[in-house]
Amino acid sequence: MISVSGLELRAGARLLMEDVSFRIDKGDKIGLVGRNGAGKTTLTRVLAGEGQAANGTVTRSGTLGYLPQDPRTPDMEQLGRDRILSARGLDRVVRDLKQAQTDMASEDADVQNKAMRRYDRLEAEFLAGGGYAAESEAATICANLALDDRILEQPLKTLSGGQRRRVELARILYANADTLLLDEPTNHLDADSIAWLREFLKNHQGGLIVISHDTDLLEATVNKVLHLDANRGEIDVYNMDWKRYLMQRETDERARKRERANTEKKAQVLLDQANKMRAKATKAVAAQSMIKRAEKMLAGLQEERQTDRVAALRFPDPAPCGKTPLMAEGLSRSYGSLEIFTDVDLAIDRGSRVVILGLNGAGKTTLLRMLAGVDKPDTGQLIAGHGLKIGYYAQEHETLDHDRTVLENMRSAAPAHLGDADVRGILGSFMFTGDDVDKPAGVLSGGEKTRLALATIVASSANVLLLDEPTNNLDPASRHEILGALRTYTGAVVMVSHDEGAVQALNPERVVLLPDGAEDLWNDDYLDLVTLA
Repeated sequence: MISVSGLELRAGARLLMEDVSFRIDKGDKIGLVGRNGAGKTTLTRVLAGEGQAANGTVTRSGTLGYLPQDPRTPDMEQLGRDRILSARGLDRVVRDLKQAQTDMASEDADVQNKAMRRYDRLEAEFLAGGGYAAESEAATICANLALDDRILEQPLKTLSGGQRRRVELARILYANADTLLLDEPTNHLDADSIAWLREFLKNHQGGLIVISHDTDLLEATVNKVLHLDANRGEIDVYNMDWKRYLMQRETDERARKRERANTEKKAQVLLDQANKMRAKATKAVAAQSMIKRAEKMLAGLQEERQTDRVAALRFPDPAPCGKTPLMAEGLSRSYGSLEIFTDVDLAIDRGSRVVILGLNGAGKTTLLRMLAGVDKPDTGQLIAGHGLKIGYYAQEHETLDHDRTVLENMRSAAPAHLGDADVRGILGSFMFTGDDVDKPAGVLSGGEKTRLALATIVASSANVLLLDEPTNNLDPASRHEILGALRTYTGAVVMVSHDEGAVQALNPERVVLLPDGAEDLWNDDYLDLVTLA
């Protein structure tokens, strides 16, 4: 269904992988794993035909469904339901059928007759496309992804980033493609939806490649693993399920360590012998030969010796501020007649920690955007206290300019007094070094965009952090780093997250429940709502 031969991928001048070959056949359910920046997202874009390889070929057969980390919808005026039905071309037919029904009720006999003839033709087209059974199938997928009629009848531009991504996931699953390429499909899903998705993918009869940091999803679905080794620029293929893969990886790593230790020991023996021999003129040539041989052995180990880099994620030392740097009074937001939330009051004191909970669509992201000054409320106002400096992390990475480079994004976010060396130093701590800083932000993976967005906050000396799903797209090691940063940050934090570990690391004092805007002291009973909300 997809055949890859001699593939070479690069990110700028940096080699991600070379001479990679593998196949995705019917029934293959592949977990694509590797550290952030290893090339997982780049590879899936190339497999989907949306990116170019430096070398090699990709051959596709059958239909393909691709969910990128940051899906772009061409028509933001389109209704959510129409976007999903468009996967089988039924959106236009359903829309025209409804119009024909309206015209059939016209008092104009000529309009009635034309509408009846058009209705018969459209109904035949509708039935040929699967008809009511297909529409029912779409409704089932939507219900299991927490997409109710209220959401589906809205234009995409009025939906939150999480809602739009669930619409896109529903569209791809509804398309019934032969091969699915899914990049972090559980992002923005609640616990029930994730459980349903596991079963859906487990029962999928075609091919599947999934990138996910949800180990339960990988354990439940995959029967093969492709591991991208960022150090060696290679892909290791494991024809086994997730549990056996983890055991085999541990065994392989122990074997590599033994091999490295033995090689280093042999090289050291040669160097010691050469040092003894080089003092004698008659044996100087032989000694030099031994040294070259030892250096060659060690040079072959350099890549093997490298350990996976981990971003040194940390938040800035907060700038001084007053007792209450940020207040909100009477905030509300509606889309047309649809009321999202009303009369939300919030006082963010210096160093306070607040988590916002609510079902998908309750307005969590919208409220954060208002607090950040990105969106304007329908009613109410924000009151900036003395010394307020906001650091806003947006789940859709809209704080980044995708057309500008990593370095340009960082320079625009950094204060004027911060020199070029300081800017590059911060980027380096977030694993952007060398030519990486010259890459356009738009070509970064989701994890890399997360790291860049967090790096821009570090330079800001923000004393109020507004964090919208900050652990999405991060590998386990980077996630561990950001949770540690949350624990030690001394400024105020307002956070939206489905990640229980992130909320526990935040150790919140208060919770705001949307859409009602009710505020309560935090207790661990609320932790049960985190993954559900």
